[in-house]
Amino acid sequence: QVQLVESGGGSVQPGGSLLLSCQASGRIFRIDAMAWYRQVPGKQRELVASITRGGDINYTSSVKGRFTISRDSAGNTVYLQMIALKPGDTAVYYCNADVVLVTRKDRRSDFWGPGTHVTVSS
Repeated sequence: QVQLVESGGGSVQPGGSLLLSCQASGRIFRIDAMAWYRQVPGKQRELVASITRGGDINYTSSVKGRFTISRDSAGNTVYLQMIALKPGDTAVYYCNADVVLVTRKDRRSDFWGPGTHVTVSS
């Protein structure tokens, strides 16, 4: 019902930058919160950054000052600008959206993108 398409992953050297994008489409009435998570093999998926429709933002402590999350004016695209990347940022990054569907306006549903790989290595 909702598709999330991520782009912008890749390989960079330490200190480099990447911009991740995630566009949502489908039977969307409204998207409340959007977020970026990341996961490395053998570890739990962790929240990297989130942004509400009203603009409230949260970051995990390890990325504060280096990553910036934002949304476009329509509210269906979320970005993650990453600078000063470290090897510890290597992971698969997933987009998440908290969506009110056209067909179910009485509840929110959670959707995930397929993930995009980010590798930080010299």
